Formats: sequence, structure tokens, C-alpha cells
Amino acid sequence: MGLFDKIRNEFIDIIEWVDNSTDTIVWKFPRYQNEIKMGAQLTVREGQAAVFLNEGVVADVFQPGRYELTTQNMPIMTTIRGWKYGFNSPFKADVYFVNLRQFVNQRWGTKNPIMLRDPEFGPIRLRAFGNFSFQVKDVSVFMKQLVATTPVFTVDDITEQLRNIAVSRGMDAIAESKIPALDLASNYDEVSALIQQKITGDFEEIGLGLTKFLIENISFPEEVEKALDKRSSMGVVGNLGAYAQFQAANSMEKAAENPSSGGIVGAGFGAGLGAGMVGQMGNVFQQHNFDGNNPTGAAGAGTVAAGSAGPPPLPKAVAYYLAIKGKQEGPFDQEQLRGLQREGTLTNSTLVWKEGLDNWTEADKIVELKDLFSQTPPPIPGV
Repeated sequence: MGLFDKIRNEFIDIIEWVDNSTDTIVWKFPRYQNEIKMGAQLTVREGQAAVFLNEGVVADVFQPGRYELTTQNMPIMTTIRGWKYGFNSPFKADVYFVNLRQFVNQRWGTKNPIMLRDPEFGPIRLRAFGNFSFQVKDVSVFMKQLVATTPVFTVDDITEQLRNIAVSRGMDAIAESKIPALDLASNYDEVSALIQQKITGDFEEIGLGLTKFLIENISFPEEVEKALDKRSSMGVVGNLGAYAQFQAANSMEKAAENPSSGGIVGAGFGAGLGAGMVGQMGNVFQQHNFDGNNPTGAAGAGTVAAGSAGPPPLPKAVAYYLAIKGKQEGPFDQEQLRGLQREGTLTNSTLVWKEGLDNWTEADKIVELKDLFSQTPPPIPGV
């Protein structure tokens, strides 16, 4: 540094920051062994704040405006230094400018699939990604928690930490929402609001405000998506089958009521075939709530079902899962479990889970399986 530069920088008269970047959050006003002159001009632009540090401790914070530095507008610095009213000597201080505008479109996402327990599918893995916006909310807290003496602090210095908060807390919020996996796609706004509420406190602890949080996509692994597509297709086929049966019953009824279309043969066909369909149609109406006047009314379905002579649907077989050598195996029905018990694979201490159980349970503590372990013959009489 030349003699002229030393003389020019001996006292700083103008303190300001012209920010030409898009990602700088904090910038330290540069000085090289020079002092700030009492009465210097401080310019704080819109969207900025200026912070004076005394030996690393946050002192006075200035909002947008133009200031002439005096003991009156630097009360904290004046108190720390013990300046008297009218003090006019140069002083040393670190001056930082903080960018208060919003930093938008910050990306977040899960690096790997996250395991969640779905009320319908049980344990399921999913991925999620989106974006969020933030800004400095409390300048003093932000400086104390993150910046310290760093001369330049950018968005890249903090986004990784914010992404980790978003993912970890966000997945907790999704799990706590109890929204079924199949319904998540239609509830992005609701889930986004839950996550924002969940992580706002973490942002505020470091002096930041979370201004927006959005979910762009929640997806499942490819094999899970294929299973869901297959299940949806089966549901559509089932509904079409019920509708076809309903249409067939209407056609038979009209044929029986209109002898001219087929005479006695038509009437007999309609009556005989219609009677054979009564039991089957009763179950269809009961399951799908079909009714001539109210297609979705339970009362109409109950009336048709009451006249049905057909048997009720078979009970759903219970599926059991076993924990064998640290791995989940299954599902098995009771006959398969009986075979595993004979082989010695299933013992009374084997951990078992079925629908309705909160946790894995030892096999001999499940009522339906106790008889598998009590097949030892009784003692021979008189021996």
C-alpha cells in the first residue's frame, strides 16, 4: 500500500455496501488497520442492516437509512466503550452488512428413500423433493449463531444445513399427518403447511425466517409404484364387473315383464335365470350400495340383501409374518405355519406379526397359534 493510500485510509468517512451478488447474506466492511472516524457517514440501503461488533460482540444494529455516527445513535457501543457524551475520537469496530431480502427457490429433497409406516400398506419407502424460501429475521441471533467473524457468508454456506432440517423434520411431519400414501399427491398444500409449521422453530433458532415451503413431488420406488398401479387396475375391473351384473339383472327383469319379446320362453328364461342371480345380485348390491332410487343408499342395499338366499362372503384368511434369522418372511396361513412348526422353523419363541398387532409377538402368545405347540399326547393311563 502506497503512502497516499495509507493517508487516505487513515480515517474512514463513508461506510456502505453496494451488493452486486445474488447469494451473499453477510459482508464485512473491509479495513486494514484503520479506524472509524466519529461522525463518519453510514449508508444502509433497503433490504440491508448494518451491525457493529466490538471485539467480536454484537453491539449496535442499524436499519435502512443514512446515519452520521455519534454517541447518540450508537448507545450499545458507547456503553461498552464507556464513551462520554460528545466523544469525538476515532474508534475501531468490525462493521458487517446483512442482506435481509428473501432467498428463494432453495432446493431440498431426500437423498435416499425414507421408510414410513402407512396405515394401508404398512412399512413403505418414499422420496420427496421441493423448494423453500428464507430470509434473515433476527440479525443479532444470526450473527451470533452462524457468522461470528466470517468476512463473507453466502447461501451456499448454510443451505446444506437447512436442507437437512427440512428432510428430517419434514418426514416426521408426513408420518404424524397419518395421511395415506395414496392420498399424499392430492394433499401437497396440507402436507407443505404441516412441514413448514414443524421446521419454523429450527429456522428461528438461528435467526432465520422460513417464508415459504413447497412440496413438488412425493414418489415411491419403482416396484412399489408398479404394485399400486396393479392394485388400482384390479379395483377398476371389480367395479366394472359389478356394473355388468347390475345391467344383466335389469335386462332379465324387462324380458320377464314383456312376454311379446319372447313369449313363454322369454318369461321363463327371465324368471329362471333371474332367480338364479338373486343371491349373487344381493351380494353385489350390498357391497356396492346399488339401489333403484338411491344408488348409494345403504337402505336400498339392505332391502335387496335381506331377500338373498345366498351365503355370506367367506372370511378373509389371516396372513402371518415371521421373523426368521433377522429377516421378515411371509405371508403364511395357518396350514403353512403348521408345516413350519413340524420342520422346527417355527417355535414357540419365534416372533410373529399379523394385521391388528402393534408389535412383533412370540408365537405361543398368539391365541390362534397356541394349539400348534400343544400337540404332545397326554400320559398313558396306568403307566
